Amino acid sequence: MEIRKYQFQIHGDERGQLVALEEMKDIPFEIKRVYYMYDTIEGVRRGFHAHKCLEQILICIHGSCKILMDDGNEKVEVPLDKPYEGLYISNAIWREMFDFSPDAVLMVLASEYYDEADYIRDYNEFLKYIGKEN
Repeated sequence: MEIRKYQFQIHGDERGQLVALEEMKDIPFEIKRVYYMYDTIEGVRRGFHAHKCLEQILICIHGSCKILMDDGNEKVEVPLDKPYEGLYISNAIWREMFDFSPDAVLMVLASEYYDEADYIRDYNEFLKYIGKEN
């Protein structure tokens, strides 16, 4: 499985740092939805789903966390701990977010509006969807 991380340009000086993101330039899709997670309790795992069409960029804008990506053949854990780095996740990838630091804020940029019908929330259904059922 190819892991695609984007390094965003940092603009900074003695006043601090700034990262600006533009769709179809810094982000490889039109951004239709933005959401973020914070105050995640220690030991909690989130996600446990895949999408049929949705693409995402995950950015841990504060603190750190890890992302488990699973394409049905391979599972890869990816750490996120830089506010200027984004992890691209395409459709048909099972994802779980975990090991959140107490101060973690994980922001997600999504290519589509929320649509429950796009979610695959059962791992066995995910394997069927990608043609990897046992």
